[in-house]
Amino acid sequence: MTLPNQLTVLRIILSPVFLFFFLSDVIWMKQVSVAIYIVAALSDWYDGWLARKFNYITSWGKFWDPLADKILTSTAFIGFAVVDLIPWWMVIIIVGRDVIITLLRVFADMKSYAFTTSYYAKWKTMLQMTFLYYLLILYVAQFTPEINSINGELISEMLNEKLIFFIALLITTITFHSGILYIKRNWQIILKMSKIEN
Repeated sequence: MTLPNQLTVLRIILSPVFLFFFLSDVIWMKQVSVAIYIVAALSDWYDGWLARKFNYITSWGKFWDPLADKILTSTAFIGFAVVDLIPWWMVIIIVGRDVIITLLRVFADMKSYAFTTSYYAKWKTMLQMTFLYYLLILYVAQFTPEINSINGELISEMLNEKLIFFIALLITTITFHSGILYIKRNWQIILKMSKIEN
């Protein structure tokens, strides 16, 4: 197994580990969850760089790499829903959209079809990741006495329920809309794959 594929496996393994530490009532475990998530996210960038630079592109990697990315982000969204930072219905839409699109893209790759990805979809991913880092760092910071004692009021304002709801609603809307556009743009390929299976 190539190094990029090993990093993909690591990202999948770290996803439930992150959730376990994040949901813990122990302060230091919550703090460690931030480091785990950052390491997992960086492994995504690094394995992509390695695969492109040294041409470590395999069918296995094409299947699991995008899936590992969505497992990581979906795990984070689910964690935030568990602690009541984001409504469950938003998380279901975000995770559902990303899982469906990822599976479609993976299936297309297996059938030697190439789905086109727009800058809009990439922008959506960037917004999701930025929002996840925002929530993760601030949420854990409020449980860290050394930080909260000095910046507690600012952290509370930045985690304002209405503000988080509005941002989450915006990202949910963009995520759902980008999914519709993605399917519409690649509809002919989806039809061709469906005919092959039939």
